[in-house]
Amino acid sequence: MHTVVVGTSGVTASDVLAVARGGARVDLSAEAMAALAASREIVDALAAKPEPVYGVSTGFGALATRHISPELRTQLQRNIVRSHAAGMGPRVEREVVRALMFLRLKTVCSGHTGVRPEVARTMADVLNAGITPVVHEYGSLGCSGDLAPLSHCALALMGEGEAEGPDGVVRPAGELLAEHGIRPVVLREKEGLALLNGTDGMLGMLVMALADLDILYKSADVTAALSLEALLGTDRVLAPELHAIRPHPGQAASAANMLAVLKGSGLTGHHQDDAPRVQDAYSVRCAPQVAGAGRDTLAHARLVAERELASAVDNPVVLPDGRVESNGNFHGAPVAYVLDFLAIAVADLASIAERRTDRLLDKNRSHGLPPFLADDAGVDSGLMIAQYTQAALVSELKRLAVPASADSIPSSAMQEDHVSMGWSAARKLRTAVDNLTRVVAVELYTATRAVELREGLTPAPATRAAVEALRAAGAAGPGPDRHLAPDLAAADAFVRDGRLVAAVETVTGPLN
Repeated sequence: MHTVVVGTSGVTASDVLAVARGGARVDLSAEAMAALAASREIVDALAAKPEPVYGVSTGFGALATRHISPELRTQLQRNIVRSHAAGMGPRVEREVVRALMFLRLKTVCSGHTGVRPEVARTMADVLNAGITPVVHEYGSLGCSGDLAPLSHCALALMGEGEAEGPDGVVRPAGELLAEHGIRPVVLREKEGLALLNGTDGMLGMLVMALADLDILYKSADVTAALSLEALLGTDRVLAPELHAIRPHPGQAASAANMLAVLKGSGLTGHHQDDAPRVQDAYSVRCAPQVAGAGRDTLAHARLVAERELASAVDNPVVLPDGRVESNGNFHGAPVAYVLDFLAIAVADLASIAERRTDRLLDKNRSHGLPPFLADDAGVDSGLMIAQYTQAALVSELKRLAVPASADSIPSSAMQEDHVSMGWSAARKLRTAVDNLTRVVAVELYTATRAVELREGLTPAPATRAAVEALRAAGAAGPGPDRHLAPDLAAADAFVRDGRLVAAVETVTGPLN
């Protein structure tokens, strides 16, 4: 099994995906273990002094003014985990919790948190055992980081609360630790706080969304090309020289993808035939501009994620010169903003895809296709209601595009009086990505049927490969009405797992 080694300098997006989705094992480098031991020595020295140090010998948040005597500090660390594990609502997905735990371990291993090496080792052991703490949907304001979700993970390290075992059954965490020979941790000064104070949940969801959207944006370029072809549009608007004079990288990449998919098509360029068009509609002609802007948004979000993956997010932090300093690095604003930005781009990409679908189904605008692509219009309804479903998804995506990060709700007796809402931004983005996949699948299903109905005209080799692969995946072609939901589900799975892109790339080579 693949092993990810965590050092002191952060991790990569591929590391996160390997652990969260691929079940990769986690190991700690010798450098990380040495850094953990060195920072712990600093915390122990400060704990022995009479002067109060936040997080080491004081309370937390609005209760930070109280100095805690040595005999109460273990109880203090245990209590902060128990009290902060206050989430409610449905369980969060296993991959999100694994990403959350792994990213907290990444910060712990930076040597800036003061956590003992044995605590970090236990975190890795829990991940490697396939034990996933139960984390709930609600409880994080994104500042100080994802407190409640991280607290539920820390609770499991203590042998308390509930967790899902590798068999998928939820049981008491203490039982699962015992079965795997893992000793629950007894937290000491600063350790409880260090396990809770980070942007790990929202960052993990950002990394996974970026991976999913990378496939989805390529898929959307393919379906846009299919729609252009089915509408007998012109591919001249995709010429590289046109996009070079407006040099947005994402736009050029999307246009190049569409051009590659349409190479050798016998359907494009018929816009001047029976019903002449000077130009195709915006939803067809401007596809690279809209998808390209989304691609450039992805690039910006990826840059933010890379910076955050290289960060050590905690409060207070242990500095190399021995100081332990309070800071505001736990604030989720940088991550929250791009999560919201992506939700806007996702909604717009879905919106333009839906407009192309509607055009394919409207006999007044589809340039010779039957109404709703029905076999016997009137007796058959064709894909009429597939577009309804797609429209409902697009409407939901517009609501999900309302930014969470524009809101802030004060907490902790006004000590934490401005929060990021980054966790909420991440949760709604996950839903948005899920729904975009469905929207693209409906356009794919519609456009492939429309291409097949263009009798006497030969589609491009790449689009023909997409049609054949989709039919082999169980989504039927033209014909009398049938139970449509299973076909749409097959198209959804075909897009979701990357088979659409893979099928096209057998002809085009790698898409951008």
